Amino acid sequence: MPPTLSSPYARVRQEVAARADRLWEIARTLWDDPETAYEEHRAAHLLSGELERAGFAVERGVAGLPTAFVARAGRAPGASTAGPTVALLMEYDALPLLGHACGHHLIAAAGLGAALATRAALDPVDGTLLAVGTPAEERGGGKVTEVRAGLFDGVDAALMFHPGVRDWRWAPLTASAQVRVGFHGRSAHPTGNPTEGIDALGALIQLFNVLGVLDRRLPPGSHVQGIITDGGRATNVVPAYAEGMFGVRGATTTALEALVGELRSAAEGVALATRTRVEVTDVGGRYEHFRDNKVLSELFAGHLGRAGIPLTEPEAGVYLGSSDIGNVSTRVPAIHPFVAVMGPEGSDHTTEFAEAAAGPRAREVMVAAAEALACTAADVLLRPGVSDDAWAYWRAEEDAGR
Repeated sequence: MPPTLSSPYARVRQEVAARADRLWEIARTLWDDPETAYEEHRAAHLLSGELERAGFAVERGVAGLPTAFVARAGRAPGASTAGPTVALLMEYDALPLLGHACGHHLIAAAGLGAALATRAALDPVDGTLLAVGTPAEERGGGKVTEVRAGLFDGVDAALMFHPGVRDWRWAPLTASAQVRVGFHGRSAHPTGNPTEGIDALGALIQLFNVLGVLDRRLPPGSHVQGIITDGGRATNVVPAYAEGMFGVRGATTTALEALVGELRSAAEGVALATRTRVEVTDVGGRYEHFRDNKVLSELFAGHLGRAGIPLTEPEAGVYLGSSDIGNVSTRVPAIHPFVAVMGPEGSDHTTEFAEAAAGPRAREVMVAAAEALACTAADVLLRPGVSDDAWAYWRAEEDAGR
C-alpha cells in the first residue's frame, strides 16, 4: 500500500522522524553503559520509562525476570473488541568485555521508536500493541522464559530486527543448547596407589576424542564445541571429578535434539568403558531454530526497501548462530531480518562491530528499521487479512515440520 500524505504509513514515518534524535540518544546511552545478561536494570528502566511517559501501561519484572517488561496500548486484556495483537521486541543486553558488539542497543531503540510511532500514528489503536523488553538474549534466553510464562499467548505478530553485516530478509538461525557433562571417578595418588584411581579427567578427554570423530559426519548447521570447566586441582592427585561444557547446535530443533542424544550416548559409552559415572544436564533453556514468517518479513522488506535498504534472501547453507527469537517464532508468526551496519568482511561480537554500531550508518539503520517495523505493525493492525495470512503461513510451516 503506497503512502499518501494522509495515510497511516506517512504518519508513522513522520512520528519516527520526529523522534529520531531522541532514539539515537537512547541508543548511545545504552552503548555507553553496557549491561550484561540479567543485569540490564538501567536499560530496562530507561526504555520502560519512555513508554510509560508516552501513555503505555507498563508492567515491569514480568515472567519472574527483574529486567523484563511489557508495555501495552490499545484494548485491555480480556476485552471483547476484535483486533490483532502486535508485539514489538527489544533486546538490550551486552557482551562481557565487548559491550554492544552485537548491536542490541540498536534493536532496543528501533523497537522503542516503532512502538511509540505506531501508537501515536494509529491512536486509538484498533487492537493491541505491545512493546516487550526481552533481556538476556546472549546468555540464558529471556525470551525462552517469557514464552514459558505465556507472554506471547494471543500475539499475532512478533516483530524485531537485528543489525549485522548482511542485508537479509530473514535470519538463518540454528537451534542450540548448552550441555554440562560431569564424570565422577575415584581419587588416588598417581604413584602411591595408582591402581585404585579412576581418572575422571581421562574419561572427559576420551569424550572429546569421540566427539571429534562425530563432528566429521555432521550436516551443515550442526556442530559441538566444548571446553573443560573442571579438570582437577593438583597434578599429584588422580581427578575424582571432571566437567566439560558443550555448545550444541542443529539446523533445526529436531536436529539439535538428535545431536544432544548422540552426545549423551557418547558420554554414557565413555563412562562404561572407563568405569566412571557420568551426569549430562542442560544448562539454561534451549534455543529453538528460527522459523521466518514470509507474509510478515516480505511486508517489512518492502517498507525497508522504500527507505533505501533492499533486503535479499540469505545465502544457501550459511547459518548465523542462534537466538531465543526462535522460541517465539515456533509459537507465533515472527520476523528477524538482518540489516547491515558494516560490510560483509566484518563480523559481530568484535570490537570493530561495536564501533560500527555507534557510527553514522548505525543511526541510519536504526531509524529505517524503526520505520519499517512500525509500518509492518500498522499492516497487521489495519489491513484485513494480514494476521490471518500470517497465521496460515505459520501453520503450513508447522505442518511441514520446518
